[in-house]
Amino acid sequence: MVVRKNVAGGVRDDRLTLDGFLFLNTLFIQRGRHETTWTILRRFGYSDTLELSTDYLFPPLHVPPGCSTELNHFGYQFVQRVFEKHDQDHDGTLSLAELQDLFSVFPAPPWGPQLLQEVRTEAGRLSLHGYLCQWTLVTYLDVRRCLEHLGYLGYPTLCKQDSQAHAITVTREKRLDQEKGQTQRNVLLCKVVGARGVGKSAFLQAFLGRGLGHQETGELYKVPAVYVINTVQVNGQEKYLILCEVDAGSLLSTASDAACDVACLMFDGTDPQSFAVCTSVYKRYYMDGQIPCLFISSKADLPEGVSLPGLSPAEFCRRHRLPTPTPFSCAGPGEPSTAVFTRLATIATFPYLVHGELHTTSFWLRVTLGAVGAAVAAVLSFSLYRVLVKSR
Repeated sequence: MVVRKNVAGGVRDDRLTLDGFLFLNTLFIQRGRHETTWTILRRFGYSDTLELSTDYLFPPLHVPPGCSTELNHFGYQFVQRVFEKHDQDHDGTLSLAELQDLFSVFPAPPWGPQLLQEVRTEAGRLSLHGYLCQWTLVTYLDVRRCLEHLGYLGYPTLCKQDSQAHAITVTREKRLDQEKGQTQRNVLLCKVVGARGVGKSAFLQAFLGRGLGHQETGELYKVPAVYVINTVQVNGQEKYLILCEVDAGSLLSTASDAACDVACLMFDGTDPQSFAVCTSVYKRYYMDGQIPCLFISSKADLPEGVSLPGLSPAEFCRRHRLPTPTPFSCAGPGEPSTAVFTRLATIATFPYLVHGELHTTSFWLRVTLGAVGAAVAAVLSFSLYRVLVKSR
């Protein structure tokens, strides 16, 4: 009766058709009666080892060069429902056991041991916020893997769509964002570049609300995280910001990919030599491009080192029309300030703002010179007019 009512052609001559059979088993799964489906499969000779087809796990999704991938609201709604299903104690977090239960439909755990270093956690448990951040990170970095994960969770069947590509949005080209002077992307990538030892890893963990003391004592930090992700507010709109740690030495020694939405060039305020490394990276990769940059002076709680001959960090930034270096420290007892991360996301969203911090006197000097130039041009034009009149 159920099949006749819900599937046209599901029953023929009082027998189940293929469509009816598939519908009935889908219904068993949706209602949590997985053992019934397994009983049917074993009856026809299948073992516990089943593999989903490649065509199902990896549906076609075209991502042109310069575009990125994000979960859309359909995707977020689906993965949130999965979270709520496995949050059995309804405390708003997933314990290790609940997380393992969620992973049970995968042939191997989809997220590695670095998970708890990549997102915010609550007492070592994965909150909904951190969970959504992790899905956002995977979608941005490896959309093919995201499609695979959604496939194992049954997105096409449960959401009644042709494929899990329905949950993905492909953004417009970066070139168009640069032409318009702002981006509509909800996920932004910041590369944190600097010499070894300047505090890049501490900076990444500070973005997750972890001060230096917490980072040093936690067992969590034995597995290094190259990426971290959290949300920030930009003009009242929530954005996901991904920080990626990059060693400056690797950028300078190889032709590495320096592309991102904003570059954070970090130097140790107590070690002037580390600033020289940042200037080399800036001149090689960013000076002639359109990627906005922000210099960060780390370890601001310590005395500054003796300056090397040449331009100071502030003078260098002024000469290249960059914002003054931002001091940063996460050595305090409380949560580190989030102001610098909001600033990075704002610059990534509105790249033209990176040049909006020139000194006021410089602005008025340009205005004055412009006015003087206009006056001189007017005088010359009038003098030329008088000469022409007299020559007649």
